[in-house]
Amino acid sequence: MSPQPETVRLRRPRRHPGVWRQGRATALLAPLATLVLLGHAQIPDWLGGLGSLTESFLPWTGLVVPLLLVCAAIRRSATLAVAVLLPAVVWGALFGGTLADKRTDGGDLTVVTHNVNEQNPRPSRTARALAASDADVVALEELGDDASVYRAVLRDDYPYHSVQGTVGLWSRHPLADARTLDVAPWPRAMRATVRTPEGPVAVYVAHLLSVRFSSLTGLGTDGRDRAAARLAAALRAEPLPRTLLLGDLNGTTDDGALSALTSPMRSAQEVAGAGFGLSWPASFPLARIDHILVRGMRPCSAWNLRATDSDHLPVAASVRL
Repeated sequence: MSPQPETVRLRRPRRHPGVWRQGRATALLAPLATLVLLGHAQIPDWLGGLGSLTESFLPWTGLVVPLLLVCAAIRRSATLAVAVLLPAVVWGALFGGTLADKRTDGGDLTVVTHNVNEQNPRPSRTARALAASDADVVALEELGDDASVYRAVLRDDYPYHSVQGTVGLWSRHPLADARTLDVAPWPRAMRATVRTPEGPVAVYVAHLLSVRFSSLTGLGTDGRDRAAARLAAALRAEPLPRTLLLGDLNGTTDDGALSALTSPMRSAQEVAGAGFGLSWPASFPLARIDHILVRGMRPCSAWNLRATDSDHLPVAASVRL
């Protein structure tokens, strides 16, 4: 009997997923980021303060775009490359204009606001840096026992000043009607009239209550939100047409919980700044919680000053009265 020929089985070559099948699971990040960008106002605050937290850092949602582009290149995924267009377009529509430099020359009044940090190890050096800004009006928040240091250093450049609790206002122009605003259990806000050569300006200085995190309840914003509502009521009742709100609001203008306070006014940074003007923390700024908001006047330019020994950056603006 002749031997049977040996059967040779040929293996089919393995099929590699096509460029459209690669990265489909990762591509789900694109519509998720888009939903956050478009629907952030619908995220509830009662869920551990998630709404305020998301809106405070909303611009950082755009990081999903370069992340997905890198993944698309590594995995050679056409699906990822196309999916990234959606959040990129939406982010650009929401924040693209913020990146433009909108600063112009001019302005009748230059103002600075700074949370100086009650634990500031060198308050005198911080005060000298603020005096060197050549601002007409300087608002300070989180003053403590070091308030006397700021008085001593700033008095030569700013002959008029008022300190109300933990906030204060220094001015080259006369002040009038300075008083504490009842927005919190202890003095954290004030109002004064600055008598400029172009007419009176109502200036509000505020440091809203800090946002606290608890492992049980999440982000606690109730105290801050109640203070914001009281401050908003005071601003609505303000009779002077030209009004400035300076201070640390412990939230961004994107935060819907602060809309009653921020919506009737214009942010100098958004109108006349360059970029997001992130101010906190000073070592690596992630959010702009320090604000110069205006009503009845036109911002000409807005910018951040160099870091001091505080954990916040000072922010400045020039306005046309």
